[in-house]
Amino acid sequence: LSHRNKHDKEKKKKESIFDLSKYIDKPIRVKFQGGREASGVLKGFDPLLNLVLDGTIEYMRDPDDQLKLTEDTRQLGLVVCRGTSVVLICPQDGMEAIPNPTTSRCRTRTLELSVA
Repeated sequence: LSHRNKHDKEKKKKESIFDLSKYIDKPIRVKFQGGREASGVLKGFDPLLNLVLDGTIEYMRDPDDQLKLTEDTRQLGLVVCRGTSVVLICPQDGMEAIPNPTTSRCRTRTLELSVA
């Protein structure tokens, strides 16, 4: 009996290093493994980063170029996101698209500068 109690005490609850509580009831954007992206209002989370989003919208990708988002979206509503597939979480209002620095155009400029 004492062995079991000692073992139970050693098994501590897993604590997340992320504190998402400040984002509860606020819009967030989530990126997943495989390239999918969605946004919605964070309603809940757990230490494994499983998320509950409400009013969720999925952003569709270009079928010819999976790196590009299209203007198409899909309404998903209430969604549970599995934490193991989450790659990035950020506030919706703090996200801004920037040019990809690794595109071929940037590489061409670099090559031209190094040759000249």
